[in-house]
This record gives sequence, C-alpha cells and structure tokens, in this order.
Amino acid sequence: GEVVTDAWQSESVKEALDTCLSCKGCRSDCPTHTDMASYKAEFLSHYYEQHTRPRQAMSMGRIGDWAPLAGRFPRISNFFTQTPGLSRLSKAIAGVAQQRDLPKFALRRHGKATKNNVPLDATTRPKVLLWVDTFCEYFHPEVATAASDVLGIAGFDVMLPSQKICCGRPLYDFGYLDAAKAKLGKILDIYEQHCADNGPMSLVGLEPGCMSVFKDELLKQFPDDPRAKALAGNTWLLGDFLDHHGYVPDKLDVDVLVHVHCHQKSLFGVKGDQALLQKMGARWKTLDSGCCGMAGSFGFNPEHVEISMQVGEDSLFPALRQASVETVVLTNGFSCREQIRQGVGREVVHIAELLWRAHQTGSQTRAVTGHEAHPERVEVKGIPA
Repeated sequence: GEVVTDAWQSESVKEALDTCLSCKGCRSDCPTHTDMASYKAEFLSHYYEQHTRPRQAMSMGRIGDWAPLAGRFPRISNFFTQTPGLSRLSKAIAGVAQQRDLPKFALRRHGKATKNNVPLDATTRPKVLLWVDTFCEYFHPEVATAASDVLGIAGFDVMLPSQKICCGRPLYDFGYLDAAKAKLGKILDIYEQHCADNGPMSLVGLEPGCMSVFKDELLKQFPDDPRAKALAGNTWLLGDFLDHHGYVPDKLDVDVLVHVHCHQKSLFGVKGDQALLQKMGARWKTLDSGCCGMAGSFGFNPEHVEISMQVGEDSLFPALRQASVETVVLTNGFSCREQIRQGVGREVVHIAELLWRAHQTGSQTRAVTGHEAHPERVEVKGIPA
C-alpha cells in the first residue's frame, strides 16, 4: 500500500516482475487490459541503466545478432551445443539452465536454399512479403519452406525482405528497447522500399511472438509514423492470411491437438487456423492450456526452470500425455515447440507443415486416381496420422 520510492531501480518491483511470462495474456484477458509485458520491458530498460544484465541477455536476448554468424557454420555450432560435456559448458557460459536442451542449428537455412525474389515483371500474380524469423531461418527452415510453397499454391508470388534482419522480439525480455527500436526502424525502411517497388504488400509471418512485434511494439515505438501504422495494419499470420483469401487446402485424414501460442491468442486469435483445419477435414481440438511455460527465454533461465515446468504441468503436459501417438500436435510457436519436445517428448508441427502435407497427399491421390478422393492416412513429421 506504499508508494515505490526507488522507482525504476526498485528491487521489489524487479522481483515482482521476475516471474511475469510476458505472455500478453493480460492485454486481452484482463478486464483492464493492463499490458504487463510492455511494463516489464520498460522497467528493465531503466533498471539495467544502473545494473549489469545477466549472461542470458547476451545469449538469448541477442540471438538475432549472433545466430546469423553461428548459422553460417551449423556443424561447428552444433558441435559445441549438442556434444555432451561441451554442451554443459556452453550452457554455463550462456547462462542457460543445465536441465534444458539447446536448440540445434539447421544444416541449411531457408534463405540459403531459396532464391530471394521473383522478377518484378515475371507474373501478374499478387506478391506477398514472407517474414522468415530468426527461429525459422536458422533452426526450423522446413517451416518457412512449407509456408512459401503453400503460398505459391494459393496463388501468390512470395518475396523475401531485401535484407535479413531480426524483428527484435527477444530483446524486450531483457529491456533492450533502444536496440529493438533501431531494428524496427530499419524494417520500416525495408518495407517502405518493397512497397515503393511493388505496391502495397502484405507481410505474412510464421512465428506469433515475432509477428506480434509488428502489431504491438512497433506502434508503441513509432506511434506517429504512418509507415508503422501501415505495416501493423497489413501484418498477418499465415493461417489468417490464407483463410482471408479463401484458400481451401486438400483433405487430410488426421487427428490434431492444437496448442495456441500466447501472443497469437492475445493479438491475432485462432479463427484462421481453425477454419483451415475445418476445410481440411481434420478432426481437431484446441487445448485450453494457457501458456506452455517456456515463454521465449523464460524457461531457459536456471531460476525459472521449475516454474516453467509447473506451468506446463498445469494442463498442457497432461493433455499431451493422454493423446494417442497417432495424434498430431500443432503449435506455431518456437518456444512452445521446445517446451513440448523437452517436457513430454512429443514432436510438433506448424500449420504451414500440415497444409503442405495435405497438398502432397492430395497430389498423390490425384496422380493415382485421376480425380479428387479422400486421402489415406499419411505420416506427418514422423508421427503416424
């Protein structure tokens, strides 16, 4: 009931905010719509003006800065992060909990395997700008590849940003607001140039945490910039974009258990993904599971591992353990994927991968039968479906 006298340097406020997941659930669920995630980022920005940031701030907060370098030499990077003994040392240096597995770098990143842009006069099909975030680019490029292919099937020419740059999402967890704003400023310049060359373009993304930056933080960092408002108003998650444009996926006989990333639930909703699953003919159920518990870098913090796992055990983990091995687990969040894999040993698919699998199955069926038919059961990401 007393006024906080030491303001931005308050240790009691720092302690109170320490276990905030920055899930943005309060932004949509709380009757007052109090945005604690933004408050926490603002507080940490001021707090660390007089305090040293933890080691994890450099390893996970700055992942968008060093992942491009490590991703150029994935075998060497994985040697240090995946080899027993060396992995323990790497986690100790990075300030990551020993109980956690470090994500494995993909041997071939999406940008290296993809020709960047279609010629401007190559086709009259509408063009979209695909935002391939740091996590899809360097850890799960198969998600970006599936998304690019599905967008092509849906009738769009896919372009990639002319420069590879991180949206800055991980920076907010450690109060790097100035660095985050600098990245967003460059992104606005890049987006403006793309629109000048090609006309107004939709930005379609895959990682809810990253895409939420363009819906939320961007407008707070640049409240008076018309470019920010234009970009925020034309930012889509893949499922929403495809459903909005009437895409009808091929049929897929599969049971799907859906866990929704917190930022997707708070800022985008789930109607687009659900509509596509319905059109696909999948038997799906969305879990009322709240946050997975990983929450970006939160669950990798040595002091938060126990809490992180308790959050997962609240409802998500039990529901996944009860699900049959044939059931496909779907989530669009990188951190959710890691929490589920490390918590219960289940592999996870992104909506882009499921849509691509549906198309492949439909194509195989058409090639064999010469007409549309209900596909046989297929295997999705190694999980019998």
